[in-house]
Amino acid sequence: MVIRVFGVLGLRPETEAVYAALLGCPQADLSDLQVITQLAEQVVREALDDLVDRSFARPSRDNPGRLRAVSPQLALDLIIRRQEADLARRSQKLAADRAAAAEAVAAYGHLTPHTAENGTERLVGLDAIEARLEILATEMKRECLSVMPGGAQSQASLEASRPLDADALSRGMAILTLYQDSVRNDPATHTYAKWLTDSGGEVRTAPLLPPRMLLFDREVALVPIDPSNTKAGALCTREPGIAASLVSVYEQAWDTAVPLGAAVTRDTESGLTQAETDLLALLAAGMTDEAAAKRLGVGLRTVRRHMAALMERLGASSRFEAGLRAAQKGWL
Repeated sequence: MVIRVFGVLGLRPETEAVYAALLGCPQADLSDLQVITQLAEQVVREALDDLVDRSFARPSRDNPGRLRAVSPQLALDLIIRRQEADLARRSQKLAADRAAAAEAVAAYGHLTPHTAENGTERLVGLDAIEARLEILATEMKRECLSVMPGGAQSQASLEASRPLDADALSRGMAILTLYQDSVRNDPATHTYAKWLTDSGGEVRTAPLLPPRMLLFDREVALVPIDPSNTKAGALCTREPGIAASLVSVYEQAWDTAVPLGAAVTRDTESGLTQAETDLLALLAAGMTDEAAAKRLGVGLRTVRRHMAALMERLGASSRFEAGLRAAQKGWL
């Protein structure tokens, strides 16, 4: 049981095995641990170092030169506290990176269309954007990271992307794409995503995504100047500060997204999918149904249907009451 639980929380199998051995045989020395775990001496030593680094094992006062295992309850508490602290740091960094990237992108909004300044160019019109994408795809040396929010993608957009993606994959490039969960219900986008995966790319989905972006080799970024106003055009930039901030935002979103082939899971305690949890959070924050639908990349009817089901489950007669009861249950 100890091994299974700690495996979920990130300990290597060898470290788990040595920790379990220490718990079962508090007097065990290095040779005893080798016998119990059937691991080589160097592997046991590395596992012990790992346990000490994580504060799961401490020097024994009764047996100098040996270690004692801390209790599973304390060890679990240490893991959870560290993960919570790490999550808080990552959330703060993500918010700072998003703000920095948005501010930097907005600073270039004054550029005259199709003129470059400090390696940054403002593109206006689909033809200009597609022409730049063709060049960037050809120049790419390692990978392309993309975020495609808004749910179902247009047929024109998918048809324009296929030859570029096919060529990049044939040259051994890595293609990592993030869609919203709602594309799982759109035949055209889902078919394209499956083709991309079968061809060697990687596709993940999430209920909420950062603004649309394309990152080439983590050095060149193509982003909308104003995500809410497509007529403002796109920004193509090699500015290191902007690229680094956008890569950080992308990595945060990618790490929490679900591979296309995996089932969307429900939280074991609340029974909610991540999309339902995010919907509750958006509406609790005062967002309208229309705005929430746009953020989630789904239709207005879908949002209202989900919300009606959530209110019925919570036994709430109003949005306010639903938000209150969801918070009381720890769903928010």
